Amino acid sequence: MNLLREILMSLLRKILKQNFKRVVSNFTSKQIANNRLRLKASIDVVRHLALQAIAFRGRDESFTSTNWGNFLRTLDLVVGYNNNIVEIMTKAPKNATYTSPQIQKEILHVISTKVKKAIREEIGDTNFCILVDETRDESMKEQMAVVLRYVDIDGFVRERFYGIVHVVGTTAVTLKKEIYYLFSNYCLDIQNIRGQGYDGASNMRGEWNGLQALILNDCPYAYYIHCFAHRLQLALVGASKAVVPFNRFFTKLILVINNIRASCKRIEQLEIARASNIAYLIDIEELETGKGLN
Repeated sequence: MNLLREILMSLLRKILKQNFKRVVSNFTSKQIANNRLRLKASIDVVRHLALQAIAFRGRDESFTSTNWGNFLRTLDLVVGYNNNIVEIMTKAPKNATYTSPQIQKEILHVISTKVKKAIREEIGDTNFCILVDETRDESMKEQMAVVLRYVDIDGFVRERFYGIVHVVGTTAVTLKKEIYYLFSNYCLDIQNIRGQGYDGASNMRGEWNGLQALILNDCPYAYYIHCFAHRLQLALVGASKAVVPFNRFFTKLILVINNIRASCKRIEQLEIARASNIAYLIDIEELETGKGLN
């Protein structure tokens, strides 16, 4: 209910910015209830799609389109099970349907803010570590992912994804500025940082001008650790290249995978051969069967 109220107030402030009091005073209790119901339906769909990491928008969301995209289609499916809600949705004013792309972004922004506030409350005033990496997305924009690692009040180590920040560049100064700005919005004290985890790129681990060095100058206890997963990857790649049989094996494996993936017929033949092999292993009791996760 608090989330619904916060989103509703955020939207109303934008829609009715100048005449808020005058317009709201003319609303009947039925109109208010209908608006809340329409907004709640949109919130539920947004939460579902966000949780399942499903794209919201469709290529063509016009009235004549056969596929409006996941958000509009899911909303249509959800409200279609109740005739009363269908009537409320179809009779909604054009400026109060709560289905536009801008409204979807507003709802996502409010949900994201509440999640970050919950993480901030869980951290409290204790120490924490930061894990940062940057990459390019499908729209060719540089994005920086920030993860916080800390110990909660029950003594359990938690790793929480804190957000993705668009950065104009990958220089250490730019990344530091965006990290500090993100933390300042939620009153996270830089002096509480006790660890930094990045990859081995020069802009991240540089001893003098890297991100870890810039943060270490402000917080002398924020020690840098090269990401263990990245170090393991580099070690495995280096080891496989040094051992000739391994190097040949992976080289041939890449050729086999590329050869099979290039043909639908070869993929189907591989699946048939795998199914036959599994049936054979079951028949000779080399493979156990049963019910469960697998």
